Amino acid sequence: MQDLSRLNAFVTVARTGSVSRAAEALHLTQPAVSLKLKQLQESLGLSLFDRHPHGLQLTTDGQALLSSAESTLASARQFEQAASALHSTLRGTLRIGTIIDPEFIRLGSFLRHLLAQAPGVETSLQHGMSGCVLKALKQDELEIGFYLAPPGEGPGDSALDYRELALFEYYVLAPAGWSSRLTATDWASLAALPWIVTPPNSVHSRLLAHAMRGVEATLHRVAQVDQEVCMLDLVRAGVGLSLARDVLALAERQERGLNIVPDTRLPCALSVVWRRDKAADPSVQAALQSLANVWPMSGR
Repeated sequence: MQDLSRLNAFVTVARTGSVSRAAEALHLTQPAVSLKLKQLQESLGLSLFDRHPHGLQLTTDGQALLSSAESTLASARQFEQAASALHSTLRGTLRIGTIIDPEFIRLGSFLRHLLAQAPGVETSLQHGMSGCVLKALKQDELEIGFYLAPPGEGPGDSALDYRELALFEYYVLAPAGWSSRLTATDWASLAALPWIVTPPNSVHSRLLAHAMRGVEATLHRVAQVDQEVCMLDLVRAGVGLSLARDVLALAERQERGLNIVPDTRLPCALSVVWRRDKAADPSVQAALQSLANVWPMSGR
C-alpha cells in the first residue's frame, strides 16, 4: 500500500505541472516533493513524468494511474471525515425521570425529537413521583427529569435548574352523591371530610400542604396511595376526596358523575429539571432543545 503523502505529491504535481508549484501548494520544500515522487516511481517500477522545458508532463503510465490516485485520496478524506464526525456524535445513555402519564408530559413526542437529533443516544426512563425525581437527580442517578410544583416554585435546590413547560390546575374531586356534604367548601370544612392522600414527596401532598397553610384544621386521612389510577378508583368508590388534574377531574365528572368542589382550584406547573453541573452536557442540551420543540411556548 502506497504512502498517501506520495500519492498526494504525485496528484498535485500532475495538476500543477511543476514541482515548485506543487511544493507551494503542499507547504513542502521542492526537494521533499521530488523525493516523494522518486520514492513512488521506484516502488511502482514505473516512470510517471517526462521533463519538458516548461515543467513536468504525465507519461502514459502516469495518465493511467492518475484517476486511481485521486480516488484513493478522496476515499482517505472521506474516512477521516467519518472518523471526525464520530467525535461530535452524541452517544451514551441519558437517564430521564418521568412522572404521571406519558401522554400528559408528551413523552413520545419528546423522545421522537431527541432521537432524531441525537440518534446515538440511548434513553433510560425511570418513572416515579416528583419528589423521587428530585432525589434521583441530586444523587446523580438521573441527568434530567420532569417535576410538578406550584408555579414559580421550582425544585428549590441550588444544585438544580429548571424550566417551566406548562401551567394547569388541580381540582378537589369528590364522589358522586356527595353534593349535600359539600355545602361548605372552605379548607377547614373540607379537611374534616375523608381524604385520599399521597406520600409527602408527591405534588398532591405539597399542593395540599400549601393550601392548608394558616388553616387551623388537619386533614382527615383515610387512605394513602401512590398512583393516580388507584386514587381515582377510590374516589369513584365513595371512599373520600382527592386532588386530580383538571383534565382528569373534568372527564370523571362528565363520564362518572363525580363532583368537582367549587372554588378549590390549585395552580401547578409542569417543569423539566436538570443538574446545574451537567447543563453543558451535549445530551442534556439536546434534551432541552427537544423539549423546546415539543413545548414551544415554555419559558423559565
